[in-house]
Amino acid sequence: MAYDISQTPPCPGGILHTIRAGDTLFSLARRYNTTVEAIMRANPGLDPMSLQVGRIICIPVAPQPGQCPGGFRYQIVAGDTYYSLALRFNTSVEALIAANPGVDPNRLMIGQIICIPAPPTPGPCPGGTYQIRAGDTFFSIARRFNTTVDALMAANPGVDPNRLRIGQIICLPPGVPGPIPCPGGTIYRVQPGDSLYLIGQRFGISLNRLIAANPQLSDPNRLTIGQPICIPPRM
Repeated sequence: MAYDISQTPPCPGGILHTIRAGDTLFSLARRYNTTVEAIMRANPGLDPMSLQVGRIICIPVAPQPGQCPGGFRYQIVAGDTYYSLALRFNTSVEALIAANPGVDPNRLMIGQIICIPAPPTPGPCPGGTYQIRAGDTFFSIARRFNTTVDALMAANPGVDPNRLRIGQIICLPPGVPGPIPCPGGTIYRVQPGDSLYLIGQRFGISLNRLIAANPQLSDPNRLTIGQPICIPPRM
């Protein structure tokens, strides 16, 4: 006998599911992160051995996570995985699993509420900290602070340089002086073959003024590719 699809069961706080060919209570429980017993309780009279295609049943909402200290609640949307959430919110899959006991990371349900734990904060940073901005990469940060990508990676173990997040706090390596001051001027990056003399000629600045504008240079005759140089404003 065909099932009357107009017989929609009450489902406060749950999700209505239309039975399809191949569905079982066990597969539905796994898909929606609940249990067979919970589905049975939400659908009195349901015969688990004879599910009718087209019948609408109530899937109870999975238990909500408990406290979420330091973090925030997040509602699962289509396409979410623990891996994508970890990348988006600067945390780890392991931290998400620990913050959501009882939640099956392989069976996330649209609309499900989980806890996003607080992102890890760097430990002591002898060289200071830097907050990631749009467009930042370890390469661009290394150039800006006159350091190397290797030094940044050593100062930030566990940080994926290919997955930087705007607002993320990273450590600067010890001894990094920070951006060089250049009031009224512009910052130039040393190119292969450059010397202070050639840079001065290119920008119409005398060698003495260029040296005076860059007191951070320990040896003006030893420039490194990518090194920041202050080009002072023309007189």
